[in-house]
Amino acid sequence: MSKTTINTLHQCKQDNRKFAVVTAYDATFSHLASSADIDVILVGDSLGMVFQGQDSTVPVTLEHMCYHTDAVKKGNQGALIMSDLPFMSYATPEQAIESSALLMQAGAEMVKLEGGAWLVDTVAMLSERGIPVCAHLGLTPQYVHKFGGYKVQGRDDAAAKQMIKDAQAMEAAGADVLLLECVPSELAKTLTESVNIPVIGIGAGSDTDGQVLVCYDMLGMNPGHIPKFVKNYMIEGRTIQQAFEVYAQEVKDGSFPGPEHGFKA
Repeated sequence: MSKTTINTLHQCKQDNRKFAVVTAYDATFSHLASSADIDVILVGDSLGMVFQGQDSTVPVTLEHMCYHTDAVKKGNQGALIMSDLPFMSYATPEQAIESSALLMQAGAEMVKLEGGAWLVDTVAMLSERGIPVCAHLGLTPQYVHKFGGYKVQGRDDAAAKQMIKDAQAMEAAGADVLLLECVPSELAKTLTESVNIPVIGIGAGSDTDGQVLVCYDMLGMNPGHIPKFVKNYMIEGRTIQQAFEVYAQEVKDGSFPGPEHGFKA
């Protein structure tokens, strides 16, 4: 099985080919997903909510992230492993470097951090030291208390323009990938076209370069609120691996997400 790398994702962008991303938190799901044509596995701090039962991602620690990253690495069959830097583990560039080193040593091949232009220096320092970075914009769950809840971001002109500026600043600083969460589909399209690096979307319409879903959501294992952007792939008697395979195929042929999974400004 061929290995997915940053170069693979950049080639997808250049060739206008979609790629598929799912979250996974253990060796079993990692093995099933990466064996099913999933290109990237995100070890998300969403594990705080879907794995630990927390009410947000804020309680997740760096120790938790390293533990789950190590487990995912052991089951991985060639996907690129991206791991979240958890809440307040990258408040300064120096702290970000130390935290990222631990995640990379645990098995991550890229780190993801949440925030806009204030992270430019941090992204530049990580990139200079050989640490690939995914910059997460839009709805950034670690900011849930600042936002006052989980709300679509970038709906007004000023916020949309700022998000595009943040994306371009992140690219200039050395970010390798962007992730957009819960932004209007038209804004996501404009932003994706405004940068040369791959853009992954979740609740961001169909025009981003890649798509990501939380594995528990797409497998119908979430007992709580089901977000608008989620599609349940555990229908028609599919196995878990078949569900991953169908999801990957639908992302790559453009049939997922549909208009019903996106947001308007």
